Order: sequence, then structure tokens, then C-alpha cells
Amino acid sequence: MREILEVLARDGQATAERIATMTGIPEETVRERIAAWEDAGVIRRYKAVVDWDKYNSSNPDDLPETITAFIDVSIAPARGVGFDDVAERISRFPEVRSVYLVSGGHDLRCTITGTSLREVSEFVSQKLSTIDRVHSTATHFVLKVYKRDGDAFHEPEPDHRLPVMP
Repeated sequence: MREILEVLARDGQATAERIATMTGIPEETVRERIAAWEDAGVIRRYKAVVDWDKYNSSNPDDLPETITAFIDVSIAPARGVGFDDVAERISRFPEVRSVYLVSGGHDLRCTITGTSLREVSEFVSQKLSTIDRVHSTATHFVLKVYKRDGDAFHEPEPDHRLPVMP
């Protein structure tokens, strides 16, 4: 049944009929499993992966550009909750797109979006760094996206192979 979820993770618009054809699982079973997973919260939502740079270049007067930053956060764990309470508090801010507990020099890695460097900077200095037990932050601004959510954001190279005649 995992195959159903793997197909949906790659293509959220895949129909039950197409998934059944790809996996060999009966279509009715695919429909039932998807409905059950949606009800149970296993499938959280369906989304589109958008190349915002491409959109902004063809629609410059539409919306302001979005700035994305990764913020590494060092925090002091608390007895009984570890890092969970701080991570949950950070995740409630609307600017925050993701929060991960990570290994290495910092404890959490957050993905933040804003409409300007100043907006992201103010989030870090006024909201994030003022949370109790946050010791330090390191902000890394995204300069260019090459791949996100498994999708490459560059045009494939043309095929330079010579045609083969039978």
C-alpha cells in the first residue's frame, strides 16, 4: 500500500485509476485507502510545487518577490519536553514554513519566508531570538533554487546524441 502514497507524493493530482494502473492495486482499494489516509491525517494536503522565479519573471507587476531563509537555532532543552515546546512555538508563526530538529552545531532548522530581507531580519530579531531558551541563531538566505521537493528548477540539457537508424 505504500506505493499509493509514493505515487501521490510525486504527483498529488494522480487519479485513483492511474495509481491502480501503476501499482496493480485494484482501483476501489486505492480509493478506499486514500480516503482512510485523508481522514486519519496521514495525507496532510495536496500541493503544487511552483517555480516562483519563473513566475515573477513573466509577471513582474503582480506580487512582491518572496525571500526565503534557513535559520539554524540553538536552544537549551527543558526537562520533560526537550526541544518540543520551543519548536512548536516557533512553528505557530505565519512566516515559518518548516521546523526540523537536526543534528550538528544547532538544534533546530527553520525555513522562513518574507517579502524583504528586512522582514526576515525583524522576524529573527524581534520574534525568534526573544523566545525563552533560544541561545543563538544563524540565518542563511536562499540565493537561488536548483531543486525543491524533488523537482529540478533548471531546463534539461538537450539530447546531443546522433540519431541511430535501424
